[in-house]
Amino acid sequence: MQPMTDSWADEAKVREYTGRVGRLAARRAGEMELVEALPAKVERVMDLGCGDGRLISLVIDARPGVGEAVGLDSSPPMLERARDAFDGDPRVRILAHDLRHPLPDLGRVDVVVSGFAIHHLDHDRKRSLFSEVVAAIRPGGVFANLEVVQCATPELHEEFNRRIGRPGGDPEDVLAAVEPQLEWMRGAGLGHVDCNWRWRGFALLVGRTPGGTPDR
Repeated sequence: MQPMTDSWADEAKVREYTGRVGRLAARRAGEMELVEALPAKVERVMDLGCGDGRLISLVIDARPGVGEAVGLDSSPPMLERARDAFDGDPRVRILAHDLRHPLPDLGRVDVVVSGFAIHHLDHDRKRSLFSEVVAAIRPGGVFANLEVVQCATPELHEEFNRRIGRPGGDPEDVLAAVEPQLEWMRGAGLGHVDCNWRWRGFALLVGRTPGGTPDR
């Protein structure tokens, strides 16, 4: 996850978050769907808002041919956890970067993933980030965003918040519904865009860059 406020520099907040979300069955189900969306061959992957490195581990386990994984995050406690998790693994680089700013030029990748991070950005930045993601992915590559989305009504969203143990939600959330985000992804140049999975306010939004030969 990619923190957007100074509160994510707080070790206690990060400890509470990582302990809580890891227990959510819906999160684990969404992660398994994200793995299903990966191409059969993945050599380079970028994780936007990598948090403690959870998604990177899942991708490497599912695609052992990964030669390099780059994780970006801006929370010092999260960066420390991720660096500790991959200490001694030459395939993984963990870099400090705030997603509110343009992505660094790290070369082209086969896959960009993100888990519960992009919803902290304002909507204009979401749209510009999607364009940067497209520019970073090789032809025929995949963008898979496991995200918190806005439910259809405030009542449904509050029910979702209660079910994930966050009554009232998180103050840093800047949520959008599924359909506008799919349109933003298409507008950025992604094809085969769809919501591959959803559970209440969790959704997996997936698209593929033009060109290349699908290997799945």
